[in-house]
Amino acid sequence: MGDTIINFIATTLRLSTPLIFASLGGLFSERVGVVNIALEGLMTLSAFFSIAMTLITGSLTVGIIAGIITAVLGALLHAFLSINLKSNQVISGVAINLFSSALTGFLLFQIFHTNGQTDGVASMPYPREFFYKIPVVGKLLGQLNWFVFLAIIVTIIATYVLFKTPFGLRLRAVGEYPKSADTVGVNVVKMRYIALIISGILAGLGGIYLAMDARLFREGMIAGKGYIALAAVIFGNWKPKGAFLACIVFGASEALSILAQAFGWNIPLEFYYALPYLLTMLALAGFVGKTTAPAALGEVYEKGQR
Repeated sequence: MGDTIINFIATTLRLSTPLIFASLGGLFSERVGVVNIALEGLMTLSAFFSIAMTLITGSLTVGIIAGIITAVLGALLHAFLSINLKSNQVISGVAINLFSSALTGFLLFQIFHTNGQTDGVASMPYPREFFYKIPVVGKLLGQLNWFVFLAIIVTIIATYVLFKTPFGLRLRAVGEYPKSADTVGVNVVKMRYIALIISGILAGLGGIYLAMDARLFREGMIAGKGYIALAAVIFGNWKPKGAFLACIVFGASEALSILAQAFGWNIPLEFYYALPYLLTMLALAGFVGKTTAPAALGEVYEKGQR
């Protein structure tokens, strides 16, 4: 029974990790007033290019850097469309998602001459044997990986930056009162671009984790996790701690589906897959806490506008 609980916790943490990265990315974007539906596409781009460059160069480091760069480029495209061209932010995000899916499928065939998935890459180094020797928590730590620890650290840093630094205050001001922020000298466009770059980096880490964990890229492997991450932002009331806990809940629901299969529980798997969205709808309806979006979320802003 003890091993089952440990396995469940470890599985929950691993499944939550890509959601945590992506949700924090979405949170930074939405905190400055830019709706980021494009998380799914950014994760797709980073997942593909991280594996592609790893296979081409033989270096995991190069692959990870390539994945982050492509996700940032995707985020900058979303920023340009939404901020400079003043396009509808939701439509821009959906367009990037569709483009990312089509582009990666095309490149998968052109570069690797295959449909479906790439060849496998080496797993990331992780001292499992060392962790297994640690008393009490060794069995749990040995089943994790470096990305899990990084996700926890990034959550702590994001909380501090957003709520304890002048930079975070400016970010939040741009998302709440862009006119007032502009009046006191805050460059609204610049802050939104910075937030979108951060969003791209974090969403990229989410996609990279999924690819590196599977050790390959497979078409459709993101499987809606970008949307679930966005749901976690809403469920967590646009706060890093809340988004983190929401991702843990969503990861636990997926881990529970794996446990249900192992134990032969007669509960439809679709129930577990639908749970994140159900909880988000309940949160939006006010049945699970109270959510308050940034006041200027989704608004187009022009410098000097009054």
